Amino acid sequence: MSNPFFQFKQFTIRHDKCAMKVGTDGVLLGAWAGIESCNRILDIGTGTGLIALMLAQRSKAVIDAIDIDADACLQAQENTESSSFAGRINVRHSALADFAQAGTNLYDLIVSNPPYFVDSLKCPDRKRNTARHTDTLTLEDLLQDSRKLLAPQGRIALILPYDQKERLADCIRTYHLFLSKETSVIPVPGAEPKRLLVELTAESTTPFTCSDQLTIEIARHQYTDEYISLTKDFYLKM
Repeated sequence: MSNPFFQFKQFTIRHDKCAMKVGTDGVLLGAWAGIESCNRILDIGTGTGLIALMLAQRSKAVIDAIDIDADACLQAQENTESSSFAGRINVRHSALADFAQAGTNLYDLIVSNPPYFVDSLKCPDRKRNTARHTDTLTLEDLLQDSRKLLAPQGRIALILPYDQKERLADCIRTYHLFLSKETSVIPVPGAEPKRLLVELTAESTTPFTCSDQLTIEIARHQYTDEYISLTKDFYLKM
C-alpha cells in the first residue's frame, strides 16, 4: 500500500482520497510558475491542493482552488486547513465552465496541471480517468474559459505533455493568447523532452522572455543542480 501522505518542508499532502497522487508534474508547475505581482491566483483541477499550497508558500496571494471531483475537494480542504496557509486558500467544488460563467473575480495567475490523455486506453477507476483524460476538460475548453477569467496583465501557466506543443500553438492562436515563457522538461540527459511548461498572456505587448530546458535526473534519484535549485524550498531532502 502506498504512503497516504507526502511530507513537504512547510506542509503535508494527504492523497488517500484522491485519484491522482503527488507527482513530479505538479511540483514542477508549482515551483516554476511566475508569482510576480500576484494578488489573486486560480488553480484549476487542484486535486490534493498541492499546487495551491506551493503557490501560497511562494506568494502572499489569495488562491481559489477548484476541482470537478468532490472527494478531491475534500482532500484539498483537509490539506489546506492543516497548513499555515489556510486563510488564503479557498477550495471550491466546481467545473471550470460553471466557475467561469459565474465570473466573480479576475486572476493575476491561472495555473493548471490538466488532464492530458487524448483517445487513449482507460483504466477501471472512473475518478482516475477524470483526472487523467481530457473527456471532462479539453485543452481548448481550459484555455477558452481561463481567458475569460484572466486579468488584463495576468498569466496562465500550464504543464503539458511535450507532444501537445503543436495543439497548444493552435489554441493560443484561436483564443488570442501569447506565449511569454516555455521550458522543455527532459527526464535524463540525452532523452527527448517529456513535458512542456508554458506561460501565456493576453497581451501582445508582453515580451517572450525565454525558451529553455530543464533536466530532472542525471541518473536514478540523482537530481540535477537545476532541478534541486527549482524545488529545494519544498522537498525535504533537497
